Amino acid sequence: MSKLISVGKILNFHGIKGEVKMGFTAGREDLIKNLRKVFIFINNVKTEFDVQSVRFHKNTAIIKFAQLNSINDVMNVKGLLVHINDDVLKAGLQKDEFLINDLIGLKVYDTAGIEIGKVSDVGENKASNLLEIQKNNGLKFMVPFVKEWVPKVDIADNKIVVNLIDGIEPNSNSAEMDNEV
Repeated sequence: MSKLISVGKILNFHGIKGEVKMGFTAGREDLIKNLRKVFIFINNVKTEFDVQSVRFHKNTAIIKFAQLNSINDVMNVKGLLVHINDDVLKAGLQKDEFLINDLIGLKVYDTAGIEIGKVSDVGENKASNLLEIQKNNGLKFMVPFVKEWVPKVDIADNKIVVNLIDGIEPNSNSAEMDNEV
């Protein structure tokens, strides 16, 4: 079953014919320009909108929805989030790209096949994303989410394999050691 994922926020109107300015995450222009159908929750009611056109101006997307034809129409959605079905987003992912929500909760194994714990969160630093792994004993440690450290991700099998190095021992009871990366 598809989940809805936010891809932007209606910032304001653009012109008088119902176009909106939408903020979105930089680097996602290809996703935004290919939108055909989106959902906006108006007074907690999921409402479907058909995208007629998309263009970009000063770090925002200018979008014309078929259902919005005036400034007054746009004012009803100003400040609201724009959502798409996650299967639309997943279809555009590259081979080694994943949605964060799909990683959280996956079981984590070492390269010998021993279960270590599960992914409890995904963070980031300047170099890469970081997987927070909660070991079976409750302690947590971080692993850079790069191929050298995480050689296998299998969403369908609910499994991630990590390549542990000396200093990160899954059976250690040392809290200090668990915080090392």
